[in-house]
Amino acid sequence: MTVARRLTLALPLAAVLAVGARERDRSVRAAGLLAFLTAGIGIAALHEVARLAGWCAFAPVDGAYRGMPVDLWIGWAALWGPLPVLLRRVLPLPIALGLLLWVDAVAMPALHPLVNLGPYWLVGEVVGLLVVALPAQLLGRFSADRRHLGTRTALQVGVFAALLLWFVPSLAFEVGGGSWAGLTGLDRTGILLVAQLALLVAVPALAAVAEFAVRGGGTPYPWDLPRRLVTTGPYAYLANPMQLAAVVLLLVTAAVTRSVAVVLAAVSAAALGAAVAGPHEHHDLLTRYGDSWRSYRRQVRDWWPRWRPYPSEPSAVLWLDDDCGPCAALWRMVARRHPVGLRIRPAREHEHVLWRAEYVGGDGHTERGVAAVARGLEHVHLGWAFVGWTLRLPGATWLVQLVTDAMIAPPHPARPRGEPCPTPSSVSSTAPSPPSVSTASPVSPPGPSAPRPE
Repeated sequence: MTVARRLTLALPLAAVLAVGARERDRSVRAAGLLAFLTAGIGIAALHEVARLAGWCAFAPVDGAYRGMPVDLWIGWAALWGPLPVLLRRVLPLPIALGLLLWVDAVAMPALHPLVNLGPYWLVGEVVGLLVVALPAQLLGRFSADRRHLGTRTALQVGVFAALLLWFVPSLAFEVGGGSWAGLTGLDRTGILLVAQLALLVAVPALAAVAEFAVRGGGTPYPWDLPRRLVTTGPYAYLANPMQLAAVVLLLVTAAVTRSVAVVLAAVSAAALGAAVAGPHEHHDLLTRYGDSWRSYRRQVRDWWPRWRPYPSEPSAVLWLDDDCGPCAALWRMVARRHPVGLRIRPAREHEHVLWRAEYVGGDGHTERGVAAVARGLEHVHLGWAFVGWTLRLPGATWLVQLVTDAMIAPPHPARPRGEPCPTPSSVSSTAPSPPSVSTASPVSPPGPSAPRPE
């Protein structure tokens, strides 16, 4: 078994090092590292499922993590992660997955008695390839070639959520104290409250990830960062919203599981961010953006948010129908609070006919409907910005828009001042269908007109 363990580690790592040495592009090697991380976390999760399903088990040996030999785990992750990514030019994805299945089908029986296979172990292999190897390959290949930004961002969110909320606490339980029994022992109400608290903590981080993608053209991964300086969204209030959310989520996990080891993990994460990641990021961004970065960092802190947003230039514009009730009320509410870096203008003065509210950022980024209103709230203060980030969560914008259109009023073109705001029945029976857009602004029956902008 000793020889088998050494070979399962040495052969995949040697292949990765040999192929990686020929790769000159640093971002491609970094993509391979990301695929390795993805495969490693996925294999650890797959091992837990395999034990319960009886697909396979490992002989008791030294140097194991939850019953899985660490050397076999690392070699397996190298084989399923970076090696096919580095060979992507000559190994298309279907062929790579087929070869991985063949290698495992040959190697797994040969590793007996280190590996004890169940009667349905091939089912586990197919499941592993689909839910672990395939996402690792997609993320690694898309990151290496900087393709499919939305997909690789979503995959990164999944990987780092699993790392933060499952793998790190599980590892902490193994080396320290605590267990998942503190969470699984809660009743449904308790679990729901914990889930809601975790979601609230995660909202700024999720909004920050989205901001990196839609405003910066990049992801949170250090070797796949935005190509533009991002100072909007959560970054208008805090310089490191993702790091802060990660630390707080670990502390919440520690409280629920009663684990001192998870508290130490949270403290270590904060120290790593402040002492290592922070200075590296500062130097990199200062080199790339110079005075713009200096100005931003003089006004935005790392661990304590501003109450009012950082004033990005040039100002954004929020186009609202000032002759329709809800939009007029929203106009007055926002204007009374003196939004930072935002001008509100009547929709009827837009160069195009607007069927829904529209937000145009100073960088040209546009949103429509509920998403536009949510963007406008980001310019008020931290409390309203949090509401805006929540409205822009995946699925939330669509749901709020659906309720708005169905129960208040469907989208309609902005009309000259004085004409009545359409009701749901009048618009649905007389108005043509609006242009297809992803989101819409809230409208409703007639209400008091908002003051004209000065």
